[in-house]
Amino acid sequence: MSSIIAMIVALLFFLAGIAGTLVPILPGAPVIWLGMLSYALIVGFEQFSISFFLAQALLALTVMGVDYLFAVMGSRYFGGTKAALWGAAAGLLVGIFFFPIGLLIGPFLGAALADLLFRKNAGQAVKSGIGASFGFWSALPIKLAIEAVMISWFILRIF
Repeated sequence: MSSIIAMIVALLFFLAGIAGTLVPILPGAPVIWLGMLSYALIVGFEQFSISFFLAQALLALTVMGVDYLFAVMGSRYFGGTKAALWGAAAGLLVGIFFFPIGLLIGPFLGAALADLLFRKNAGQAVKSGIGASFGFWSALPIKLAIEAVMISWFILRIF
């Protein structure tokens, strides 16, 4: 019975983590890692080694690094500033409330407006918005792939 409860708890964390990757309200990969830890706390750590949890934590940190790296690379490639990067993140958060179109244009608008505020160059602000949006969204398949590896490895461990 406890293993069923543990699996449901882990599954809820996994779903919340994937949702956090798609709509960055929660840090997706760390939430997935917490799901694995919750499972082990409920049923016991016999199936898991410390190296398993350390490797999973490293994968979670990798996801976070990919997110940051792609956003910076996209923004920088198109000439964006740090303000554009922060504006893209803010635009994404605001865009959540205007789902689904807000998720598509939120990072662009946030980066462009932030860059426009700091540089006052409309043409460059539009380029910054495009770059930041490109960076945010191009990282998504890589982040989801790493999270799929995390979850698959966990499932292989418990079955």
